[in-house]
Amino acid sequence: MSKGGRLGLVAVAVAVAIVAFVIAKPGDDEDRSDSAPAAETTDSPTATAPSATTPPADGPDATPTETIQLKDYAVVGEPPDVEAAKGQIVRFVVTSNVDDSVHVHGYDIEKDVGPGKPARFSFKASIEGIFEIESHEAEHNGKDALIANLVVEPS
Repeated sequence: MSKGGRLGLVAVAVAVAIVAFVIAKPGDDEDRSDSAPAAETTDSPTATAPSATTPPADGPDATPTETIQLKDYAVVGEPPDVEAAKGQIVRFVVTSNVDDSVHVHGYDIEKDVGPGKPARFSFKASIEGIFEIESHEAEHNGKDALIANLVVEPS
């Protein structure tokens, strides 16, 4: 193979690698939960309040980010309502001091959470109604599985 042919193959391989990286990188798809803004987490009792609300980061169609704190498979405080109008982007973060899995019913979205590894949810509110957000490990550990309710109102 000629030197020009080898250089052409290398150039094609580099281009394919760049395209694969751009396609696979997190945060490009609004249905992916890891595109939400990062939340600060610590194990101290003065960490993020169970239902702290911060302003939306990306315009009027985004709902505030709700932070739901779990401790030993149970929600700290009362399970909050995560509210959105149909068509808005729902954003919330779940933190936990133990490994767990969080599931949003109705939207069938599930994310793992654990110490130092918050579960970030970000998706379009496309279905109206009230949907449970649950811990999958809570019932196995004698706790209530409900950690929040997603409330999607008509737009």
